[in-house]
Amino acid sequence: MTKIYETMVLLDNDVVRQDWRKAKAIVTDTVAKYGGTVESCRRWDERRLTYPMARKNRATFFLAYHDMSGDKIPGFRRDLELNELVLRYMMLAVEEVPEEERKLAAEEDGAEYEVPAPPEDDAIEIAEEEEVPADVVDLEGIEAPSALADEPAKSDA
Repeated sequence: MTKIYETMVLLDNDVVRQDWRKAKAIVTDTVAKYGGTVESCRRWDERRLTYPMARKNRATFFLAYHDMSGDKIPGFRRDLELNELVLRYMMLAVEEVPEEERKLAAEEDGAEYEVPAPPEDDAIEIAEEEEVPADVVDLEGIEAPSALADEPAKSDA
């Protein structure tokens, strides 16, 4: 028996920037390999990651809705985990494919669709010194409690 799944895949940005359709095929071809049918698949967004994954600071998210037999899911997951271009993925069983997703995926598949230009890589911003509120205690010049002071190591001799 087949179920419908929603799968969000984070792909390496370098591959997506070279050819986003080939990157999208990573997801759709893996679904097809395991006998699934892609109902909808689209480039969701490119975002800066909260923390680096596989030495990457940005990733492109692809959102796919597909049906697949439950006994094929372990192999499908394993392929995603072994693919070096897939940084992370999340998969959920759903009741149906939202109509809005079908519409957005169809627009993306159209010949006139252009992928938005990638955003500038986020530079780390160094905050300017701010005035310290009066109620914040100044810890400069305060000595550590004696219990935290360096003590010589005790020996059992």
